Amino acid sequence: HRAVGKESGKTNHIERFNNTMRQRISRLVRKTLSFSKKLDNHIGAIWYFIHHYNSCCSA
Repeated sequence: HRAVGKESGKTNHIERFNNTMRQRISRLVRKTLSFSKKLDNHIGAIWYFIHHYNSCCSA
């Protein structure tokens, strides 16, 4: 990995993905509903989101 500046225009895609993930996976934001103390549950939710996102959005 290499750091790139804003002028390169390459950060837009990553920031968009991070925002989409934060909005779709509520357990990363809330502490009451959809909250689990188990790390495996969080990893599973993120894994499911990424695979679903890649299968639907790959063009």
